[in-house]
Amino acid sequence: MKYLCLVYHEEATIEALPQDEYDAIVDDVLAYREELRQSGHYITSSPLQPVEMALTIRVRNGTVSITDGPFAETKEQLGGFYLIEARDLNEAIRLAARMPPARLGSIEVRPLKDFDRC
Repeated sequence: MKYLCLVYHEEATIEALPQDEYDAIVDDVLAYREELRQSGHYITSSPLQPVEMALTIRVRNGTVSITDGPFAETKEQLGGFYLIEARDLNEAIRLAARMPPARLGSIEVRPLKDFDRC
């Protein structure tokens, strides 16, 4: 089963890290990504650009509106994601708990819904 692991953190906290601490986190992220690859759990992952780069699109009654930023104001912002393969939710939780970004923020684990209609 596929799980999307959404990485949330406070951008200000990340930006305030000394360069050596930031580099250490990045090294940990890259090492864990390789560990997920080697174990067969990895599908893809990516950090996101800062929240200032985000846009929210809404379509109401055929009219498109575009607003700057994320949909909701929150303390933590969506900073990246991992798409993983796991046997079940318990294994997905175990894998997400080891993701380095969890040390600075939180990881939302959500199973993907299969829309295959044959």
